[in-house]
Amino acid sequence: MNLSERLNEDMKQAMKSKDKFKLSTIRMVRSTIKNLEIDLKRNLDDNEVLDILSREIKQRKDALHEFEKAGRDELATSTKAEIEIIAQYLPEQLSEEEIKVIVQQTIQETGASSKAEMGKVMAALMPKVKGRADGKLVNQAVQQFLQ
Repeated sequence: MNLSERLNEDMKQAMKSKDKFKLSTIRMVRSTIKNLEIDLKRNLDDNEVLDILSREIKQRKDALHEFEKAGRDELATSTKAEIEIIAQYLPEQLSEEEIKVIVQQTIQETGASSKAEMGKVMAALMPKVKGRADGKLVNQAVQQFLQ
């Protein structure tokens, strides 16, 4: 079962169990997916759906930070819950140690030795960790190794 089918099944299950919050969260994600499918005039594959899910989580994390900074606890709580629901559809996240190992391997593969070559490293690295690691963590690890 691909990710789109899984989202559809979970949406049906949320309807049956009358879980309104999970239902609305899945509907928001499916809406984003559907809009892109309409724009592209084709169905999305799992990698493209993963990109959307990652983007949705990133947007919510950014919003969460702002809500916490502004003292909006009720919005922060609901945003955290949305992040947890969406994260269920992403592959298991890499630990910081796993990220560092992959970063070191990629730096060796690309032959990068300075921060000026960071773009080359990131271009080779991001497909390896796609959907499994936060871009900020990856970026920080690369900067740490290229100092």
